[in-house]
Amino acid sequence: MEYTMLQLTPIQRKHLKSLAHDLKPVVMIGNAGLSAAVIAEADRALTAHELIKIRVLNDDRDAREAWLKALCETLNAAPVQHIGKLLLVYRPAPEPRITLP
Repeated sequence: MEYTMLQLTPIQRKHLKSLAHDLKPVVMIGNAGLSAAVIAEADRALTAHELIKIRVLNDDRDAREAWLKALCETLNAAPVQHIGKLLLVYRPAPEPRITLP
């Protein structure tokens, strides 16, 4: 199975960042890393919310970047932002609630 990552324009990314300002993290990646359970939980959260924050409990920036890329490729989502230990991920629902510019 081939995985693809959803692509966003800079304007769309900026819009999503503004919408995410008040969001709380709904998924956490702990010491076990990007496990199947974390991927399943992120999938459920994206289906329910379209735009989610993920908190990563790891100090390794390269690992966080790799997990963000792997998560987005696996779930056909778009990486919106990686700031510190927070990842912001977007995937439109079949009937999107968020309108992108």
